[in-house]
Amino acid sequence: MTKVEIPLSKTKICLLLIGSIAFVISGILYIITPDTFISFIHPNPNTIRIVGIASLLFFGATSIYGARKLFDKSVGLTIDDNGINDNTNASSAGLINWSDITKIKTKQVMATRFLLIFISNPNKYLDRVSGFRRKLMKGNMKMYGTPLSITSNTLKYNFKDLEKLILGKLKEQHERMPNR
Repeated sequence: MTKVEIPLSKTKICLLLIGSIAFVISGILYIITPDTFISFIHPNPNTIRIVGIASLLFFGATSIYGARKLFDKSVGLTIDDNGINDNTNASSAGLINWSDITKIKTKQVMATRFLLIFISNPNKYLDRVSGFRRKLMKGNMKMYGTPLSITSNTLKYNFKDLEKLILGKLKEQHERMPNR
């Protein structure tokens, strides 16, 4: 199999970072001046302040991650004979061996499409990571039945092409494996 390397898209990462920073600023304004945002829908300043804190925490974390990714020199996704080496998002687990993959499904949440990578032993991948990354992967496990997902949001690659490429390579690998 030919090794395929898909780089990170600095443009997409920059746009995601700008969006995160905008939400951080909004969160700060919600915390500092909740009375300004009182409306018929949100009449309680304490609720507005809580939303501001949640926004600040979540988008603050995504801003830090986005800034780190912006200067990341690593390849976003590598596909070779070993498997898929994922460096696309905060819950990436590194190398996903072809032999561990049982199936791949496409999922869409709002406008974001991603590939769910189902594996024979999820704990093998959960045990590789710790901290925040582990929590994200456990959240994926609860929500989708697998800790692994890949999106093209940070890649210089179209999602449909990525889906076609990975499904094709998985089929190719499974045809090579005698016990599949």
